[in-house]
Amino acid sequence: MTLRVTFLGTSGAVPTTERSPSAVFVNREGDELLFDCGEGTQRQMMRYGTGFAVSAIFLSHVHGDHVFGLPGLLHTWSFQGREEPLSIYTPRGTRSDVASLITACGGDFSYPVHVSEVAPGETAFEGDEYAVVAFETVHRTRSVGYALVEDERKGRFFRGKAEELGVPVGPKFSRLHGGEPVELADGTVVEPEQVVGPPRPGRRVVYTGDTSPAESVVKAADGADLLIHDASFADVDADRARETGHSTAREAAEVAARAGADELALTHISPRYSGNASVLVSEAREAFDGEVVLARDGLEVDVAYPD
Repeated sequence: MTLRVTFLGTSGAVPTTERSPSAVFVNREGDELLFDCGEGTQRQMMRYGTGFAVSAIFLSHVHGDHVFGLPGLLHTWSFQGREEPLSIYTPRGTRSDVASLITACGGDFSYPVHVSEVAPGETAFEGDEYAVVAFETVHRTRSVGYALVEDERKGRFFRGKAEELGVPVGPKFSRLHGGEPVELADGTVVEPEQVVGPPRPGRRVVYTGDTSPAESVVKAADGADLLIHDASFADVDADRARETGHSTAREAAEVAARAGADELALTHISPRYSGNASVLVSEAREAFDGEVVLARDGLEVDVAYPD
């Protein structure tokens, strides 16, 4: 099943010629989700061919570089005659701000728009065999991160073992894999646990938005297949990171290491590194043995199952 992450905006507070403000697009088996919506997001969606059929938008916080793309995108959908409802999730206490922003130039959309507040620990959105759960982050305003967490999958079906036990090839295989015992022609009953392995984990993609290093992020990213973490600064600017409620690349890597994540994507890159951001990757790799990628606009990451 497809789980593809496309980075639409990877810059810090302001855009550069190479990077747009924050926006991350996720396609999970045709469900299209958008995490943050910085200035120019709709053009980035066109440029990188993600499609426009977004059903839900998840805002990490209501700073301009994460939300200024909302009015344009919502009005474009209206101009196109969209009819499908749109859900927008935003941290508790910010609903009125978001509602004012999207209706500042008129709010007579062609489709229903629902803005809902979400607090850390709450499930914001439930899809088919997955959910998006909010978790606490530490920034200069009300903020949350989001974890896309898939349900457990069935265990592996051991066909050879089933055949050894005398189960005929056919519908009884499916019944066993579905957790149902079957009776053979001689009256023998074969139980599912005899031919099916233990449940297997689904995938977990974690997006922090803007945050200082936080224990809550470590917990949310436990065993994550992909952690997308604020990495605004290098070590030399660690004081600036603390002052502004952001993380260094090394701090993001330390979070990934403690969480046991498989892959770390560094994003929200300060414009001061627009010439060369390789130092961020170098410092992150000193603290994290897993895969480290420097997110860039247009980067696609296909998230595989853990096994």
